[in-house]
Amino acid sequence: MAVLFVAVLVLLLLVLCLSSALLLRWNEVRFSKKKGLPPGTMGWPIFGETTEFLKQGPNFMKNQRARYGSFFKSHILGCPTVVSMDPDVNRYILMNEGKGLVPGYPQSMLDILGKCNIAAVHGSTHKYMRGALLSLISPTMIRRHLLPTIDHFIRTHLCNWDSQIIDIQLKTKEMALLSSLKQIVGPESGSISGAFMPEFFKLVLGTLSLPIDVPGTSYRRGFQARKSIVSILRQLIVKRKESKESHLDMLGYLMNTEESNRYKLSDDEIIDQVITILYSGYETVSTTSMMAIKYLHDHPKVLQQLREEHLAIRARKKPEDPLDMDDLKSMRFTRAVIFETSRLATIVNGVLRKTTQEMEINGFVIPKGWRIYVYTREMNYDPCLYPDPFSFNPWRWLDKSLESQNYLFIFGGGTRQCPGKELGIAEISTFLHYFVTRYRWEEVGGDTLMKFPRVEAPNGLHVRVSHLN
Repeated sequence: MAVLFVAVLVLLLLVLCLSSALLLRWNEVRFSKKKGLPPGTMGWPIFGETTEFLKQGPNFMKNQRARYGSFFKSHILGCPTVVSMDPDVNRYILMNEGKGLVPGYPQSMLDILGKCNIAAVHGSTHKYMRGALLSLISPTMIRRHLLPTIDHFIRTHLCNWDSQIIDIQLKTKEMALLSSLKQIVGPESGSISGAFMPEFFKLVLGTLSLPIDVPGTSYRRGFQARKSIVSILRQLIVKRKESKESHLDMLGYLMNTEESNRYKLSDDEIIDQVITILYSGYETVSTTSMMAIKYLHDHPKVLQQLREEHLAIRARKKPEDPLDMDDLKSMRFTRAVIFETSRLATIVNGVLRKTTQEMEINGFVIPKGWRIYVYTREMNYDPCLYPDPFSFNPWRWLDKSLESQNYLFIFGGGTRQCPGKELGIAEISTFLHYFVTRYRWEEVGGDTLMKFPRVEAPNGLHVRVSHLN
C-alpha cells in the first residue's frame, strides 16, 4: 500500500512538472509569433514573471540583462513589458512622450489613484492638470503659504523626542502625510487625520499589487481605502461650498471658481488631484528623510558639516523665528545630502510608459498596448556618472552641473519630471534643520532595510534620541 502511495505521488509530481513546462513553453511560443520583439522570457500565463520580479528585484534585472542585454521583454505586473536599462534609450523614451508613448502605470495604480490623476492622463489633459498642480506649488506659493505651514508643523512634530527610542520610519511617514494634509486642507486636517491616515497607508500598499479584486488582497484593501478617502474629501468639499468661506490652502485654491483662477476643475478632478499630491509627496519625502537619517548616522563627517550649516542659520535668527526662502537657498550642503540620499537609496526605480501604436525602439518592434519599463536604478550606480558610486558622497553634488546632466532621472524626466521636486526638497530640508539642531541620535540596532520594490525597514528603523546640548 505504501509503495502504491509513493508511486501515485511520484506520478502526480511528474504530471505537475510536465504541465508546468508545457504551460511555460506555450506562453513563450504564443509571444514568439510576434516578429521583431526584443529577446527575453515571458514566464507564466497571466502572472508572467511578476513573482520573480518582486522577490528578486534588482537581481532579476541584472540576471536578465546578463542573458539578453539592456533591452529585453518580460511580463510583469499584469502586462507584457519591455525593460530598458540603456541610458540613451531611456533618455529618448522620457523626452519623446506623445510620439506613440503615454504613461503606462500598473492598472492597480490607475484604479486606486483615480482616472484623473496626473500620472494617468496625457496630451492636453495632462498639460491642463499639470498646470493646475504647478499653480499650487509655485515658488510664490511655497514662499508665502506652504513653507510657513511646513515650518510650523515640523517644528511641532519634532517636539518631545528627547530621551526616547523612536521608529524614524514611522515618524517620517506620519510627518510626510500630516504635513501634506496641513498644506492641502489647513486647520481641518486635525479633524480628519485620525480617519484618513490608516486608509491612506492601505491605499499606498495597494498601488503596487496585482489587480486581483478578491477579499484579502492588497488591491482590494487599497481600492476600498480609496473609497473611504474619497468620501472624506467629498464631505469636506460639500462643507466648504455650503459655508462659502475662502481658505488659503491648496483645496481652497483648487475650489476657487473666480475668473482669476485659470484652472477650473470638477469635484472628481479635485479629489484625484489631492490624492495625487498626497501620494507622490508621501513616498519620496518620508523615505528620503528616513534614509538621510540613516546615512548621516553612518557618516559622521557628513553629519558634522550638515549640522554646522544649520547651526549657522539658527545663529542669525531668534529661537522662535521660522525658516524662510533665503534660509533654504543657503542650504547648499543640505541639498547635496538630499540628492545623494535619493541617488544611493534609489527611492524611485524607474517609470512606466505604454505604446499607443506599434513602434520601433532600439531596433526592435514594440506592439501596441505593451508597457516599457524605463529602469533607471542602475544609472545611479554608473561609475562613469558617479565615481565610487556606492559611497555616500554628498560633496559630489556641490558641482551644480551634476544636477543638469543628461542622465539624472532621480526626479523623473522629460515632461513628467516631478512637479513637486522643490516643495519636497523644502520639506526634507526643514525636517533635517530642526532634527540636527535639536538632537543627536544612535541606532538601536537589529533593524533591516529592504531596497525593493520599496525602500523600507520591515520592522521599523529605531533610533535612541537625545538632546543636542
